[in-house]
Amino acid sequence: VLAKGDEGEEIIVMGRGLGFQKKSGDEIDTSLVEKTFVMQDSTATNELTRVYIDLSPLETEVVLDIIKHGQEVLKTTFDTPFYIALADHLHYTLQRSRENLIIQNPLSWEIRKFFPKEYQLGRDALKIVFEKLGIILPEDEVSSIALHFINAQKDSGLVEQSYQISKIVTDILGIVRLFYGKIADEDSVSYNRFITHTQYFAQRVVNGVVQGKNDT
Repeated sequence: VLAKGDEGEEIIVMGRGLGFQKKSGDEIDTSLVEKTFVMQDSTATNELTRVYIDLSPLETEVVLDIIKHGQEVLKTTFDTPFYIALADHLHYTLQRSRENLIIQNPLSWEIRKFFPKEYQLGRDALKIVFEKLGIILPEDEVSSIALHFINAQKDSGLVEQSYQISKIVTDILGIVRLFYGKIADEDSVSYNRFITHTQYFAQRVVNGVVQGKNDT
């Protein structure tokens, strides 16, 4: 809902039932407000309006639920671009789903292995979509939604480091596959132990830690 703040500034407020049976000039029930965007310029206003005007009230509710859950799990808050990006992504994902179009995510394996918390958020998001809209989204959407949560945390520096670690591990796994000429059982205990040791090694490389005399 486009509104005016206490000081007359232009804001956009979001929440369940905010615009129900409301007309221009009516006061907003602040107890229903879940997110407030203070618009710095018309470009930001237009972009946010463009994205959310295409969503039904129920779809907007889904976006808010996914973001709220993500903030609770990651113990952070997300800025306006994230709300725009996730809503835009969900809109086109639902559109493709209705047309039976599936887009594969080539990073699914890496995201599942190296960003388990965000990957689980992607899985939770699909569950929310099903519970609210009754739509089963493709499995690859788990990784695609997880990627939005990963990118939203890029300012922490963690994502770049994790990317470097994941690349080293992926390259090592590629060498092992070529050498033995077969793909390992990813669910086996031995494979997961190997992944753990390789991740530890990659982390030391990225952090510039020199091997000590007692390291094995």
